[in-house]
Amino acid sequence: MAESMKGLHRSCRCAEVTAQAVGQKLTLMGWVQKARDKGSIIFVDLRDRTGIMQVIFENGSVSDEDFKKAGTLRAEFVIAVTGVVEKRRGEANPNLATGDIELRAESMRILSEAEVPPFPIEENSRTKDEIRLKYRYLDLRRPDLQRNLMLKSRVMMLTRQFFAKEGFLEIETPMLGKTTPEGARDYLVPSRIHPGCFYGLPQSPQLYKQLLMCSGFDRYIQIARCFRDEDLRADRQPEFTQIDMELSFVDVDDVIDVNERFLAYLFKEVLGVTVSLPIPRITWQEAMDRFGSDKPDMRFGMELCDVSGLVKDCGFSVFTGALASGGTVRGINAKGQGGMPRKKIDKLVEFAKGYGAKGLAYIAITAEGEVKSSFGKFMTEDEMKALIAAMKGEPGDLLLFAADKKKLVWDVLGALRLEIAKDMGILDKNEFCFVWVTEFPLLEWSEEEGRFTAMHHPFTMLMEEDLSLLDTDPGAVRAKAYDIVLNGNEIGGGSVRIHQDDIQERMFKELGFTPEEAHKQFGFLLDAFTYGVPPHAGLAYGLDRLVMLMAGCDSIRDVIAFPKVKDASCLMTEAPTRADDKQLAELSLKIAEPEGAEE
Repeated sequence: MAESMKGLHRSCRCAEVTAQAVGQKLTLMGWVQKARDKGSIIFVDLRDRTGIMQVIFENGSVSDEDFKKAGTLRAEFVIAVTGVVEKRRGEANPNLATGDIELRAESMRILSEAEVPPFPIEENSRTKDEIRLKYRYLDLRRPDLQRNLMLKSRVMMLTRQFFAKEGFLEIETPMLGKTTPEGARDYLVPSRIHPGCFYGLPQSPQLYKQLLMCSGFDRYIQIARCFRDEDLRADRQPEFTQIDMELSFVDVDDVIDVNERFLAYLFKEVLGVTVSLPIPRITWQEAMDRFGSDKPDMRFGMELCDVSGLVKDCGFSVFTGALASGGTVRGINAKGQGGMPRKKIDKLVEFAKGYGAKGLAYIAITAEGEVKSSFGKFMTEDEMKALIAAMKGEPGDLLLFAADKKKLVWDVLGALRLEIAKDMGILDKNEFCFVWVTEFPLLEWSEEEGRFTAMHHPFTMLMEEDLSLLDTDPGAVRAKAYDIVLNGNEIGGGSVRIHQDDIQERMFKELGFTPEEAHKQFGFLLDAFTYGVPPHAGLAYGLDRLVMLMAGCDSIRDVIAFPKVKDASCLMTEAPTRADDKQLAELSLKIAEPEGAEE
């Protein structure tokens, strides 16, 4: 039976006790990790968020009643123990912060009993995700998840401290705002007061933070909750957190400068890692040409090599056909993988097909220098030698080639180099390789909509020298946009904003907006710009993704207390659920059942 805490006060947390406390009487509280009854002595591992303290119950040191109660303890009972800190009599445990001390119990209260949990509360649990997420409140007792969330809390605290010292003001922006058609789908919130009308939950505070610059606040920061109704991946959730900022009277270099210093401060304080400044910068075009990705993982080489000029007249129709239709031929050199078995190469071919490739061509060079190729019979000896030389091929290397439209080749080889690096085990989670990617295309063509869309958002400023191209070659216009990439993950991105009326009008026109449509969607911002708007720019980090990488995790679920699963549902609370008829009536809503739904 659970007992009261009356008269008790916790002295400290379990792993905060050190050898300097030997001889002191303390009261500790927490969960039983495990209990071992040895007859005349009972060992209990007491756990809280800081770690474990071994507690000893021995006949004579506690009352008969408390000793009897200690014999009933099971995993996850919540107890309070008062006792004296002693040096361990047995062998010290080097795996525990408290491994050389223990608490000799003098009294105990059982504050709460516990059912047998559906899975062990232990680090690196092998329990299926579905079970762990259903009982997330138990899963969160695991020390590794608790460390992740404590790390996240520290990151948020240090973020606020850093930007406060840099003159930023923390200002909250609304959760209930206007829904906009551009970008990902909004989550809609029906209004009871305004029947048939809806708020949109923010995908980001973008428009509000630009309005704050119009209001003269100069430097804004917010740790903001954001929502996107889109398909999920391991590093995405329908609700997530951004470190969001906006600055006035700045250009690209100013934003990059303050954020490089922030990242250096954060990684030093949290992980003891020195971030070398300045962080390298490459343009979007260079990133795509070298790595096949606008978020390149630069912890390893295996860069793309354009061999189109070398093979344009060869006898291999796959290469020449791709080039004749305006495509490209590029390859990567997987150093040391020349001895890869054919079955494994075939798996890489299937992997490439998953990204749209029709296949992969390869040259395997054995350690002895023998050349084996899937297309060698179509090449002369000189052509093959020139191709290997261009790829810097050496004995023991595997050369892989893709031939198709440029974007598809980028996608295929960009994904392939990562897949091979993972298979080779050369991706070190303790190595942090940052790079800025700059000068993104301002616009991208949407086949679905038959028009250009903004790669970032409609308020992104273009490179001044590209202004003349906006009318003649919109796809070639570069944006004053920048992403910060860490180990192949975009952890943040932003841009300089348009603050000149004439450029904004031309941008809307290029995006297919009539002046009336632009004003209908963004009138409040455009109106604000007529009253004096400073040049401004901003950036936002995905906090969850940043912390995921700092914690060495593979999924942002492991750094979010209560995450959703792939279909955006919560296994613990069973959200989303249907609203009852009364709620729907109050909101003037009726639900149309999907076609094919059972009556």
